[in-house]
Amino acid sequence: MLRGSAGAWAVLGPLLWGCGLSLLQGGMLYPRESRSRERKELDGLWSFRADFSDNRRQGFEQQWYRAPLRESGPTLDMPVPSSFNDVGQDGQLRSFVGWVWYEREITLPQRWTEDLGTRVVLRIGSAHYYAIVWVNGVHVLEHEGGHLPFEADISKLVQSGPLSSCRITIAINNTLSPHTLPPGTILYKTDPSMYPKGYFVQNTKFDFFNYAGLHRAVLLYTTPTTYIDDITVTTDMDQDIGLVNYQIIVQGSDHFQVDVSLLDEEGKVMAEGAGAEGQLQVPSAHLWWPYLMHEHPAYLYSLEVKLTAQTAVGPVSDFYTLPVGIRTVAVTESQFLINGKPFYFRGVNKHEDADIRGKGFDWPLLVKDFNLLRWLGANAFRTSHYPYAEEVLQLCDRYGIVVIDESPGVGIVLAESFSNVSLQHHLEVMEEMIRRDKNHPAVVMWSLANEPASFLKPAGYYFKTLIAHTKALDPSRPVTFVTNTNYEADLGAPYVDVICVNSYYSWYHDYGHMEVIQLQLATQFENWYKAYQKPMIQSEYGADAIEGFHEDPPLMFSEEYQKGLLQQYHVVLDQKRQEYVVGELIWNFADFMTNQSPVRMIGNRKGIFTRQRQPKSAAFLLRERYWKLANETRIYRYGRGQT
Repeated sequence: MLRGSAGAWAVLGPLLWGCGLSLLQGGMLYPRESRSRERKELDGLWSFRADFSDNRRQGFEQQWYRAPLRESGPTLDMPVPSSFNDVGQDGQLRSFVGWVWYEREITLPQRWTEDLGTRVVLRIGSAHYYAIVWVNGVHVLEHEGGHLPFEADISKLVQSGPLSSCRITIAINNTLSPHTLPPGTILYKTDPSMYPKGYFVQNTKFDFFNYAGLHRAVLLYTTPTTYIDDITVTTDMDQDIGLVNYQIIVQGSDHFQVDVSLLDEEGKVMAEGAGAEGQLQVPSAHLWWPYLMHEHPAYLYSLEVKLTAQTAVGPVSDFYTLPVGIRTVAVTESQFLINGKPFYFRGVNKHEDADIRGKGFDWPLLVKDFNLLRWLGANAFRTSHYPYAEEVLQLCDRYGIVVIDESPGVGIVLAESFSNVSLQHHLEVMEEMIRRDKNHPAVVMWSLANEPASFLKPAGYYFKTLIAHTKALDPSRPVTFVTNTNYEADLGAPYVDVICVNSYYSWYHDYGHMEVIQLQLATQFENWYKAYQKPMIQSEYGADAIEGFHEDPPLMFSEEYQKGLLQQYHVVLDQKRQEYVVGELIWNFADFMTNQSPVRMIGNRKGIFTRQRQPKSAAFLLRERYWKLANETRIYRYGRGQT
C-alpha cells in the first residue's frame, strides 16, 4: 500500500491510522511536568546484589523483597541508570547471568501520600531483560523485554496510611532464551574434567555485549485520578495548510471536556480545537524537515491538551504538552519521500554503548554524539539493534535527525525462534514500541529485525504476520527489516516497503581484496532491485580499524584499509543513488563492546569514532562525503510551508 502513488498514500495514511490506534491498549506518554503533573527522579545510587546461588533463585526462596535488602546480606552501591557489568572490579559480575536485585528507599512528598485525588505512578525506562517489581514488599508488576518502558499505578500502596517513605525493589534477569528478543541459549558444560559442576554460559548470535541492569531513568510521576492517558498525532499537508489529526484517550471518568491548542515556536496559538478527536488546520505551516535539507529544519509545534472533568470530589484538570512536527512520509518504487521530496539517508548505525556505564543513559554522552552527527553532516541513523532511550528520539525531533526505529529482533537464527511463542512476543514488542514512539516526527520507518535467518521456511509466515500487524498498528510509516540473506532465498523481503541490505565485501570474505568490492556491490543492488522493484538502503557496510594503526598499501585493521573500503563502496553508491538506492548507513558510528572472541580486540572496531568518540581517518572521509551530498539535496526555495 505504501508503494505507488505518494499523494494517495498521504491522504489515506491519517484515515487508516485511526483503525490502527484501536489495536493499541493503554498509553505510554513521556512523563512531563505540567500544572497538574509532577515527577520525582530516582536516579542515583541503589542497593544492589547479584544472586550467585547455584540456581540463581535464593532471592525468591528467601523473599529478599519483603525487607530491606541489607537485612538479607551484603549489598553494593550501584548507579542508576547504568549497566551493572563494568562498574566494579569483579570479573564474575561482569559476565553474570541470572537474577540481580536493586532496591531504593525514598521519601515521598506529603501531598502524594495524603491527597486521594493524586495518582502516583512508578515508571521504569528500561530493565534488561525480565523484571519483577515490588513496592513495600508488595508485588506490583512484571515486564518482559529490555529497551522499552513499563509502569504501574502505586497510589493505593503509598496512600494506605501514615507513610513518608517507600521501598522499591526490582529483580532483573538477563537470561536470554530462544523465545526472547533478542534470542539466546544457555549451554551447560557437563564434562567434569573441564568444568565445575553446574557450569554454563549464555550463547548469543549477535555481535554486541549483553549489558544488563536498569539502563534508563526510574522515576515517580503524578497525574490527577482523571487524566490524559494517551495522545496520538498524525500530520498531513493540503497545499500550504498543515493538517494535525489528533486523538486523545482519557481515563478515570466518562464526563470530561478536552480542549487543544497548537502553538508555534514563539508561543503563538496557530489553531484550536475541542473534543477528544479532531483535526487542526495550520495555514502556511512550517514543515518538519531533516537536518541540512532546509534552512529551518526540525520545526516543532506544541500541542497543548487540557482536560477538565467532573468527579465525585469536584472538578479536576489535567494538562499535557506534546511536541508536534508536521511532515509526511511516502515510498515509491525508487524513492523515499519526506514532505513529497526525495530523501537520501546519509547516516550511521549506532549502539547505546560507552565505557563504564555500558548501556546506561548519559546526557553528556548523548549530546556529544549528536554534535558529532551534525559535524559529520549525517541526517539519519538506525537504532541498531533495539529501541533507544526516549530522550534520544526527542533530540532527533529537535535537530532533524531521521530515525529508522528498530526492534530488539537481532540474532533470530534458530528455527525455534520463529515459533508461535516467539512471534507472539515479537508482536507485543512492536505494540509497545509503536505506543511509545508513534508521535515522533523523526521516526520515519519501523525496522522489525536485523539479519534474521529469513531463508528458513517458517520465516515467511513469521515476517508476513509481523509486518501486517505493524502496518495495522501504524499505517502511516513504511516497514522494513534488515537482511543479509541472498535475494533469491529471502522469504520476508516480499512484505517490506524498503529493502535494507547489510554486506561486508572484502571484510568477512575476500579478505584484503578491495578490488572486488565494486563488482560485488553493484551485483547485489541489481539483483535485489530486479527481483523486487523497491527502494534500497545499504544498511550496513564497513571495516574494523584500530586507531593509530597505519599501513600503506592498506592492510586490514589499519585506518587506511577502513578508509579505502568505504571509498570503494561510495563509487557504487554514487551510481545507484541516481536510480533506486535511497540511503547508506555506515557500520558503525563508534567502536563498541562485544563478547570476547579471537576476532574481537576489546570490542568491535568498525566505528569511524573510537569508543571515546575520537575520530579515525574514515570520519573525515565520511564528513567530506556527507556535506557534499547535503549540498546536492538541499532545498533552496525557502518559505513558510513551501519548498
